[in-house]
Amino acid sequence: MSSTTEAEIDGFEQRLRQRTAARSKDSLDTVPADPAHQPRGRIPNTPLSVSLLSFLLGVVFSFGLLLFVTDGYGRYWWSTRQLGFFLAAWSAFHWGEFAVTAGWNRDKCSVDSFLLENGALYHIAHSIALSEYLITLYFKPEWKQHAYISSIGVAMVLSGQALRSIAMIHAGSNFSHVLALRKAEGHVLVTGGIYRWFRHPSYAGFFYWALGTQLVLQNPVSFVFFAGVLWRFFYRRIRAEEAYLIKFFGNDYRTYKRSVGTKIPFIL
Repeated sequence: MSSTTEAEIDGFEQRLRQRTAARSKDSLDTVPADPAHQPRGRIPNTPLSVSLLSFLLGVVFSFGLLLFVTDGYGRYWWSTRQLGFFLAAWSAFHWGEFAVTAGWNRDKCSVDSFLLENGALYHIAHSIALSEYLITLYFKPEWKQHAYISSIGVAMVLSGQALRSIAMIHAGSNFSHVLALRKAEGHVLVTGGIYRWFRHPSYAGFFYWALGTQLVLQNPVSFVFFAGVLWRFFYRRIRAEEAYLIKFFGNDYRTYKRSVGTKIPFIL
């Protein structure tokens, strides 16, 4: 084989490797390199799943927004602004979790970032909330006529969503949906920005977002249920997480913990 032919083959192979590397770098595949962040749910971790989920969440959001804006044109007993806002807020939250992770924390992004497989209790809680709203609306519609309560709820939902998303964006690669059991390379203690005022802003954001949805629906039973379940969850989660953060960052985290609160009631 002549040297010219060998050079051409070597050049072709080099270009092939470069194109393969470029496709890998810019691929739509969402496969975290760290095994701790590998998807564990039943939804396939493929671009098709991501696009389909985004489409379905978009449909729910659009339907909810239409109900919220038009009040369902008063055509059906269930087509209310309250239900519309709840559906729009729920779908926006799940799409936003994936979008923010994909945009600012790509190495940990997978189909699990939608948080749609967030445990059975999560879906049971929302099912109870919707059942309480619809049953009450059907039998006692006058109990859902306190507009000021829903307005407070809307403000809480929007503020909670903004707080959580800003926290995730500011933390960047230091944020994780999964409790970190070891300090990853490049993991730093984030104390600036929104973290100057909230020790766990993503948790506080979700806490107030979830309670706000129940104020929008004017669900007294679900409001108390959500408050209790969420407080218990975050109390345990924060205690476990902070034990590792102290292990990772030592006195730096102890000092930060003493100076900045969680802003979740009774969780210091």
